[in-house]
Amino acid sequence: MARRTLLGAALGAGAVAAVGAPARALATPSGTIPGPASPVALDRVRLLESRYRQNMGRTVAYLRSVDLDRLLHTFRMTAGLPTSAEPCGGWEAPHVQLRGHSTGHLLSGLALTACHLGDDELADRGSRLVAALADCQAAIPATGQTPGYLSAFPEKAFVDLEAGKNVWAPYYTIHKIMAGLLDQHRLLGNEQAMAVLLGMVGWVDTRTSRLSREVMQKVLHTEFGGMNEVLANLWFVTGDPHHLELATRFEHDEIFGPLAERRNTLAGRHANTDIAKVVGAAVQWEATGEDRYHTIATYFWDQVVHHHSYVIGGNSNAEFFGPPGQVVSQLGENTCENCNSYNMLKLSRQLFLREPDRTEYMDYYEWTVLNQMLGEQDPDSAHGNVTYYTGLSSTASRKGKEGLVSDPGSYSSDYGNFSCDHGTAMETQVKFADSVYFTQDDAVLVNLFVPSVLDWEERCVRLRLETGYPYDERVRVVVERGGSFELRIRVPGWTERAGQPPALRVNGRSPGVVCRPGSYARVRRTWQEGDVLELALPMTPIWLAAPDNPAVHALTHGPLVLAGRYADDPPPTLPVVDPGTLRPETGFAEYSLEVDERRIRMSPFLDVHHEHYNVYWAQPPQLPQPKLVARYGFDELTGGFRDATGRWADAVLAGGASRIDRDGGGAVALNGAGGHVVLPEGLPSELAELTVAMLVRLDAIANSARVFDLGSNSQTYMFLTPRTGLGRARFAMKLSGMEGEDVIDADRALPVGSWTHVAITLGAGVGRLYFDGVEVGRNPALKMSPLLLGRTQRNYLGRSQNPRHPWLAGAVDDFRLYGVALAGEDVAALHAGSFDRWE
Repeated sequence: MARRTLLGAALGAGAVAAVGAPARALATPSGTIPGPASPVALDRVRLLESRYRQNMGRTVAYLRSVDLDRLLHTFRMTAGLPTSAEPCGGWEAPHVQLRGHSTGHLLSGLALTACHLGDDELADRGSRLVAALADCQAAIPATGQTPGYLSAFPEKAFVDLEAGKNVWAPYYTIHKIMAGLLDQHRLLGNEQAMAVLLGMVGWVDTRTSRLSREVMQKVLHTEFGGMNEVLANLWFVTGDPHHLELATRFEHDEIFGPLAERRNTLAGRHANTDIAKVVGAAVQWEATGEDRYHTIATYFWDQVVHHHSYVIGGNSNAEFFGPPGQVVSQLGENTCENCNSYNMLKLSRQLFLREPDRTEYMDYYEWTVLNQMLGEQDPDSAHGNVTYYTGLSSTASRKGKEGLVSDPGSYSSDYGNFSCDHGTAMETQVKFADSVYFTQDDAVLVNLFVPSVLDWEERCVRLRLETGYPYDERVRVVVERGGSFELRIRVPGWTERAGQPPALRVNGRSPGVVCRPGSYARVRRTWQEGDVLELALPMTPIWLAAPDNPAVHALTHGPLVLAGRYADDPPPTLPVVDPGTLRPETGFAEYSLEVDERRIRMSPFLDVHHEHYNVYWAQPPQLPQPKLVARYGFDELTGGFRDATGRWADAVLAGGASRIDRDGGGAVALNGAGGHVVLPEGLPSELAELTVAMLVRLDAIANSARVFDLGSNSQTYMFLTPRTGLGRARFAMKLSGMEGEDVIDADRALPVGSWTHVAITLGAGVGRLYFDGVEVGRNPALKMSPLLLGRTQRNYLGRSQNPRHPWLAGAVDDFRLYGVALAGEDVAALHAGSFDRWE
């Protein structure tokens, strides 16, 4: 019997759901929960030749080849069963606390591919894996561990977790195993998988029911994956209300509370930990209809997508969310952990099922798949090796996780890696077919432009999607078996920027329907065999500005982000370029750009592998900048300290800083114990050159204190310190992701006990430092343009971005920021009090 016939039998009436289960659980063998839009069963979509199918093929080859006994080794050890298999390495090694998580992903990957491809071998591998896990679970009580428990590490990890000890995410692994078992049941009808899963659920209930809410909330501080998600999804199959109640035990108040109130508290939080929790909230909304879950899920999605994401769709730097709107100041080689996007795609799809008219969910989904997830896989690897991060600093390249084994020249390995991203890729790279088509009543929704064939069995309709997209501007839907229905095709939101409107044709003629970016074009008719709907999506190169720095842009072509190809010679930081030098090259979406007197090839980012690349570029401001940008004299006796230009908000004294009299005016005394001046956000912004000048008096000197520090965080800043460990004053400037700093060292430290006029000029790649109008230091080869600082968020006098540095003890006065690099004679005149240009 063919696998697809087996699926139909296994998923017949009563096979999937227990008595009393929600009717929706019986809807499709795709294993997803239909709402107002319904997913199409995985085995009703066949991928045609494309990058999607190629990526899937490499991962399927891995799923076929991976040694099940090696992954089961630590499960059997934990259960006291004999095992002679060679242990795995990486995060599945016997000493690693996270071990076991990859087996859960493998269960899901095998279920997804067996269902989609109708493949007996893959289904049988899944069945053998489930049976082996069942043996381990059955043997657990004899080891003194709680019945129902199943993992690759002893149950004592949970004793330690509940006692407040530092344990690495034990519920994360439990979630992956439970989710894999549920997928084996929902997609393939494996009843043994459900029995093992229910045993684990009983153990979870026993383990958590005895904990007070206070203790449980402390437990939830440790990453727990999507425990609420899998338990809520289980309810759709069993109909047991206790499974929904169990899901609520894994609601983390620390994140759900602010989100329910529409407050963004994500900065500094571990991104993938929180995204998985919110995926659970989205499923709980589906299950209960409670508005609170809807608010949590949709507000979080909006904040992450619009305020915490990089141009490729990914989020996080070194796995943590930065402040809202911060991109350029949060660049690095460890941006965009791929697990985060795996979960954001799950969240987007889940929300889309409930709100299918919000095409922005699928706009984000497509953009992130094209620009991050397809490219996470090494196209030259036989088994689909993947990266951990997708770095976006100027020195980045695709590579494996540090400390884990990668095949030579690749991103991971068969048995030496097993990072969380290695695991999620077993799912991401094989489930492209699950989001191409959806249905809603008598309409079929075409969402992703993936070459494929849809068999819509309920209406005896077959459609073929033909396209070279995203390397082609045209998408064709050919009717191979017709009927009366509405065909809706997503018109991507990015087309609004294209300069030409998208166009829809049916059999070569306009159907007279609205074809608006960010919506569905809807054509209702009786479709005949051979009818063709064609959507034209004009593509043109577009520069997209970063939210925190209007001088920094990324280049896109239609839905593709382009990257500069640098082979083995990356730039030290983001280059400054003239966008007018962009010119087309041979190949679709291929360009070149003049950078530092050479032409750099620009290609779709998903095609750039095994070399350094750059995605963000600085551009000189289009409009002239003011010569005097800001000036604070600190002379006011009452009220705030005003900017003399009237452009900026008042400067604020903080931490014990106080106004003092000086030369008939005022100055600010800093006590060395928290006193500092807070300058407004945005200084400086869009300045290709600049001068910072001010007066400072030191009452005492401490290494690494700050005269001024203008920046956004401890990785993006420019500062002046009165003395370093070398005994000299230093100016330094840095952008996040840049190796080292641009520095100007003075030939001496700042003096103590007297007022000194200090000035720094930056322009044309040269930096100069002045004391009392005399040059005391120079750097003739700055790597970084001040343009890269952008709209700085934290600007201080007397305080460092780094909280471990000492406070300045002394006083400051007459802070000035110019939008030009003053000449030496002008700096001397400024010190002498005779420079009044632009006042």
